[in-house]
Amino acid sequence: MSVATGLSVAGNYFAQPLLNVIGHDLGLSTSTAALVVTVAQVGYALGLLLLVPLGDLLERRRLAVTLTAATAVFLTVTASAPNAALLLTGTALTGLTSVAAMVVVPYAATLAAPAERGRTVGTVMTGLLLGILLARTAAGLLAEVGSWRTVYWVNAVLMLIMALLLRLKLPTLRTPAGLRYPALLRSMLGLFAQEPVLRRRAALGALIFAGFSVLWTALAFLMSGPSYGWQESAIGLLGLVGAAGSLSASAAGRLADRGLVHHVTGAGAFLLLGSWGLLAAGGAGGGWSLAALLAGVIVLDLSVQAVHISNQNMVFGVRPEARNRLNSVYMTSYFAGGAAGSALTSVVWGTAGWGGVCVLGAALAAVTVLVWAADLLRRRAPRLSGG
Repeated sequence: MSVATGLSVAGNYFAQPLLNVIGHDLGLSTSTAALVVTVAQVGYALGLLLLVPLGDLLERRRLAVTLTAATAVFLTVTASAPNAALLLTGTALTGLTSVAAMVVVPYAATLAAPAERGRTVGTVMTGLLLGILLARTAAGLLAEVGSWRTVYWVNAVLMLIMALLLRLKLPTLRTPAGLRYPALLRSMLGLFAQEPVLRRRAALGALIFAGFSVLWTALAFLMSGPSYGWQESAIGLLGLVGAAGSLSASAAGRLADRGLVHHVTGAGAFLLLGSWGLLAAGGAGGGWSLAALLAGVIVLDLSVQAVHISNQNMVFGVRPEARNRLNSVYMTSYFAGGAAGSALTSVVWGTAGWGGVCVLGAALAAVTVLVWAADLLRRRAPRLSGG
């Protein structure tokens, strides 16, 4: 299940280290090339909103297999795109169906014992996070071997294989909500209105993934620019650096199982804010700047994953019978934040460069800290008044 989530989501991130070469090949401007990342995240957000809730209505294995196979088909559209219109269409449709990953995560949470839910979610999410980060490495390396299209062809084949494996290996699981599809979608608004934990964690998720997208959208431009002048394969290797931070997912899940979920969130929020100081120092080029940049990448990814896993652990505990819809609401907010972060980055980079990008990221991190602090005060208020 962990591998399935990683392969499913990877196709949305192949373009990030390849924006320059894709733009050159198809004759795109920098801002249009950056839209590839934004469109992928918008498509993913729509899939989270419209397709993931079906897990509370349909048999989950069949849904996961169908979405995985569809993703393979749409990856071939992107791989063969001759122009910007077809590239963006294939990217959007790939994002839409690659939410198979978000069908698998609550699937795993449902199969797990309650005392092990955090660790289980952390394990599966480690695969997803590694898919996001190592997608950049694979894209860069395969672009050197073939072209920017190669990684999309390879992933299409792997997704077809994964669809078969999911069909053969996963147990059937149906948790019918007793609602028709339109009512199922409407019920998500009710969940959002009725569950304050969901609202707060959705806000935190949107903020942290916006900051994550700010970094990874701008990083390709920084590393290929005059400060560093790296090639696509070298830029892609930065995903290996970020992958070190993703290893915090499993540890965050174990800490959540021990009742430390709010501490994990707070520590992650403050680390996220600090990471932008390191990243700002990494914009000048040279050995020391590169060291600061790499450290900033690791700290940012570690902190984002820690907050994200603690968020999911809290959300999945709200209403076990509605986990797909809860996950849909949370992850829609999460990836909508990512799309907004990418879109803002394309504007800020053009007007203020790396310095402006770091200010944007730090501002998002500061708001994350404030949201966490407000939640902490809200939880402590009843105890103080009772005392």
